[in-house]
Amino acid sequence: MDFKERALLVGVNLNNDPDFHKSMEELENLTEACGFEVAGRTEQNLKAINNAYYIGAGKVKETAALVDATEADVVIFDNELTPTQQRNLEKALDCRILDRTQLILEIFAQRARTREAKLQVEVARLRYLLPRLAGKGEFMDRQGGGGVGTVIRGGGEKKIVLDRRRIEQNIATLKKELDALKKDREIQRKRRSESGLSRVALVGYTNAGKSTIMNAMVELSQKPDSKKVFVRDMLFATLETSVRNIELPDNRSFLLSDTVGFVSKLPHELVKAFRSTLDEVKEADLLLHVVDASDPEAERQIEVTEETLKQIGAGDIPVIYVFNKADLTDMSIPFVRGNVIYIAAKEGIGIRELTELISREVFRHYVDCKMLIPYEHGDVVSYFRENAHVKDISYESDGTCLLMECSESDYRRYRHFAVRR
Repeated sequence: MDFKERALLVGVNLNNDPDFHKSMEELENLTEACGFEVAGRTEQNLKAINNAYYIGAGKVKETAALVDATEADVVIFDNELTPTQQRNLEKALDCRILDRTQLILEIFAQRARTREAKLQVEVARLRYLLPRLAGKGEFMDRQGGGGVGTVIRGGGEKKIVLDRRRIEQNIATLKKELDALKKDREIQRKRRSESGLSRVALVGYTNAGKSTIMNAMVELSQKPDSKKVFVRDMLFATLETSVRNIELPDNRSFLLSDTVGFVSKLPHELVKAFRSTLDEVKEADLLLHVVDASDPEAERQIEVTEETLKQIGAGDIPVIYVFNKADLTDMSIPFVRGNVIYIAAKEGIGIRELTELISREVFRHYVDCKMLIPYEHGDVVSYFRENAHVKDISYESDGTCLLMECSESDYRRYRHFAVRR
């Protein structure tokens, strides 16, 4: 049986925030996702944050007693602490202190699998650590890769300066490697753009089912042998962007991207570090905003996702709202109305209808045309058979006649073969 560290959760309800209890429930989920056992939680109503301790002085004593009573190894606060607050709390509570930002950074560090994701998380972690070096206590993060919240020791202003310089050098080195990976990603993105294929991106709150939807669409595709993406019922299972070519029965196809999930109070350092990955979202022609239909907090999660999309410059892209896990509600599915669809991706319910909805949006600029292609240009006929929706084909005395739908770019390229209808 694996040993789990015990965590005491602390939250401040500032001026009767209506989202406070939802935020605390999410903090509990994040804590468990990070591998801690929740030993208890304590809350305080305040009109203003205590500059020295975040919570009031009396609440500090009460929390210290709770740490002893629950045998907590770590105390986790729902909002980001200042370096001074964290340092004072470490001394007063005599245990490790984490805030929400550190907790999410730790989860990202555990989930990162690709080199790029690991580099992005480490840059975010070091940026968070940098202003917290001054006056660091025995429970402050150690820069040697020990993870968020591990022990750092050694005193003296000179060592702090050296630590800061070393961290800044590490950030510069990591960013250099990330820039190289970013260039590779940009080359891949340029190639996809030159292919003329429409780009669709899955976005939404973490664990809403984006990767499950991608895998279901890959399975429905004419290329079911395409590699599926990693799926697990946990927060932040996907940290890197995966792109798959979804080929439809009518020979039309589009590129589908699976992206990192969002969460409320997503640390600025992480948004900044993952910006190159999130560029895939910015350049999409259509967003599939995936929502967990069974989650009572679905409405708030939609707001968080939409706010994050605005932050990264993707707020104006056309959207289809995909309410997943609708089999866990009392709705009859699949249900489609306008740009909203209710499905159950894990059960394969509504995937075909979702694909049709995507097709109507991304292929609405396809040209319905008739072309007469001379027999000596058989390669063009083969091209359209593979890349267009050919409705009818006949063989005339002077060439092959195709009645079809094709992309605007292909129509412009071969319009000298077009026949007026």
